[in-house]
Amino acid sequence: MDVVGGKWKALILWALHHDGTLRFGQLKREVPGVSEKMLIQQLRELEADGIVHREVYREVPPRVEYSLTEMGEALNTALGPLGDWASRHMEQILAAKQRAVA
Repeated sequence: MDVVGGKWKALILWALHHDGTLRFGQLKREVPGVSEKMLIQQLRELEADGIVHREVYREVPPRVEYSLTEMGEALNTALGPLGDWASRHMEQILAAKQRAVA
């Protein structure tokens, strides 16, 4: 599960699925709270795993766009039920976390 492990990868996948092809700055705005360094690292890992495609355009200024590969779209579809489960149980999850802290 390294492919989607960590705090940011699922959010990156969702943003690319929901909004389509995005430039780095657009993607950073769609994933609030992620640092530039972390976003770069996560995108590199997703690209190495064949989940994200990185397209570099030889322009001035340089333009780089990110999109999901076919495998990335399939992964996003597979994660859908997990997101549905989290949405249905979010109140219980938050309550359990509050009890654990108290």
